[in-house]
Amino acid sequence: MTDAPRLHPGVIADAASIALEHVRVDPEQVVDGFPTTGHLVLDESDGRTVAVWEMTPGAMHDVEADEVFVVLAGAATVEFEHPVADPIILTPGSVVRLESGMRTVWTVRRTLRKVYVTP
Repeated sequence: MTDAPRLHPGVIADAASIALEHVRVDPEQVVDGFPTTGHLVLDESDGRTVAVWEMTPGAMHDVEADEVFVVLAGAATVEFEHPVADPIILTPGSVVRLESGMRTVWTVRRTLRKVYVTP
C-alpha cells in the first residue's frame, strides 16, 4: 500500500493557490538569476501523477519527462535544445505536451505555476 496523495472524486484541490514549499534550483541547472521551484503531488495512481509545479523568475536547463501541462499563472518562454524546435511562450491557459528526454531552457519572467499530468 502506498501513502501517495489521492484526489477523491468530487473534492476540489485549488491548484492556483495551494501553498508550495520552494527549493533553490541546482546551480548546475541555473542559466540566469536565482530561480526556485516548488512542487506538490496531488494524486498518484495507476502509474499516473497529477501535480502542481511552480518556478520563480530566472532561467534553468531541464530534461523533460512525458507530460501534459496547463499554465495557471505567470509568463515564461521554453526553448528546445534537443530536439531543436521553435521556442514557445507560456501564459495562463497554455496547454503543452512534452516528451521524455527533451532538453529545454525555461526562462520565467513572472512566477510560473502549472498543473501537469504524467502517464
